[in-house]
Amino acid sequence: MKVLMFGWEFPPNISGGLGTACYGLVKCLSKLEDMDVTFVVPKVFGDEDKNIKLIGAENIPVACNKVSFSKYGNPVEYFEVNSKIVPYISTEEFSKPISLTVTNTQSLIEADIQNKIIFTGKYGPGLLSEVQGYSKVASVIAMNNEFDIIHAHDWLTYPAGIAAKQVSGKPLVIHVHATDFDRGGGSIDPKIYAIEKLGMDSADKIITVSNFTRRMVIDKYAIDPEKVITVHNGVEPFRCIKNIPVKSLKEKVVTFLGRITTQKGPEYFLETASLVLQKMNNVRFVMAGSGNLMNQMILRSAQLKISNRFHFTDFLNGDDVSRMLRMSDVYVMPSISEPFGISPLEAMQVSVPVIISCQSGVSEILSSVIKVNYWDIDAMADAIYGILSYPGLSKMMSELGRKESCNIKWEDAAQKVSQVYKEIILKIPVALN
Repeated sequence: MKVLMFGWEFPPNISGGLGTACYGLVKCLSKLEDMDVTFVVPKVFGDEDKNIKLIGAENIPVACNKVSFSKYGNPVEYFEVNSKIVPYISTEEFSKPISLTVTNTQSLIEADIQNKIIFTGKYGPGLLSEVQGYSKVASVIAMNNEFDIIHAHDWLTYPAGIAAKQVSGKPLVIHVHATDFDRGGGSIDPKIYAIEKLGMDSADKIITVSNFTRRMVIDKYAIDPEKVITVHNGVEPFRCIKNIPVKSLKEKVVTFLGRITTQKGPEYFLETASLVLQKMNNVRFVMAGSGNLMNQMILRSAQLKISNRFHFTDFLNGDDVSRMLRMSDVYVMPSISEPFGISPLEAMQVSVPVIISCQSGVSEILSSVIKVNYWDIDAMADAIYGILSYPGLSKMMSELGRKESCNIKWEDAAQKVSQVYKEIILKIPVALN
C-alpha cells in the first residue's frame, strides 16, 4: 500500500511536537512490509533522516532525484527540489523573486523567476500564503506519483491533502494533532477554523491523537463520531548521548519544557514555583522553551521576587532536551488544553517523576504520574513538594514511570494507522481502542 503523506516540519528542523510525532509515525510505518510511505514537507534542509522517503515541495515544478536505500528491506526513494538558499544557485536567480496571484484567492504567493514557489517551512507572517502554495505543489506531486491513500497532518496540510484528493480521486485521512481551540486557549482564528472544518468535512477518515481531541472534533466541528477514531501517539526512545553535564548544584531542579504560550500554561507553572519556594529554598525552576509570553513570564518572575530561583533557557532541541530532562528531578506539564503531550513520556523514559494536567490527552494512557487540574496551583505545588521531600515517592514514580513509558511505542501507533488505511481501501472493518 502506497501512502502520500503531507506534513509541515520534520526533525531536526522542528518548532514543536508535530514534527516529532510525524517522524515517529512515518519511520515505523515504513518498516511495515505492506507499507510504502512518501512524506512531503514544504522545505527540505538536507539534514533529515535519509532513510525516509522525503519530498521537499519548495519549488514548482518538482525536480526528482532518486536515491536507493535498503535499511528497511525495500528500496526507499529520496526526492528533493531545487532550493533558493543552496549555494549552487546563481546570484541572478536569487535576486529576482516575483509574485503570482493564485486563482480564486486573494493570497499572494512568492515565486522566483521560473515560477517556482518559495517556501520557508516556518510559522512566520506569510504562513497562510505558504499553506495555499503548498496545496498547489501537492496537486503536482499527486499527478506525478502513484499512491493509494493520502494522509495530511494538522491544518497546515489539509488544503494540500484536499488538493491531492481532487487531482487523484484517492481517499484522504487527516490527522488532528491539535485544533485552533487548543492553540488559542479557547478563542479561535476564523480563517484557521474554516480550514480545519473544510479538512474534516473533506476527509474520508479522521485520526485524533486522544479521546480528548476526538471529543473536541465532534463537538466543536460537528463531525460524525463514526468518522473519527483515536490513535494515541508513541514516544521515540531517547538515544544515548555523550557529555551529559553533571549537575553541579545541590538544589533540586523542576522543569517546564514547551512553548511559552497560553496553551501550555506557563503562568501556572510560575505561580506554582512561587508557592513551592515559600516552603523550601533548595530548588530551582527551569522554563525551557520560547514563545510570545516569555517576556511576560520574565517580568512576572521578577514581580514574585523569585528570579534568582527561576531560569529561562529559550528553545531547546535535540540532545539539549535530553540533557535538560536528565538534570531534572521533576517534570511538570501544566497545559490548559493539550491534545496529547509527548514530552512527559520523554521525561519518564529517563526516570524523571512527572506531573501533568488532567486537561491533556496523554493523561488517558498514563497511571504512573500525578494528575492535577491546570488551574489548581496549590495541588501542583503540593505534588512538587511531596516528590522533592520524600525520596521513596520519587524513586517509585521514577521506576514505574520508566517502565510504563517504554511500553508506549510508535510501532503500536503505526499498526493502528495501517489498520485505518485498510478499513478505507480494502473495506476491512477494524476496532481500535
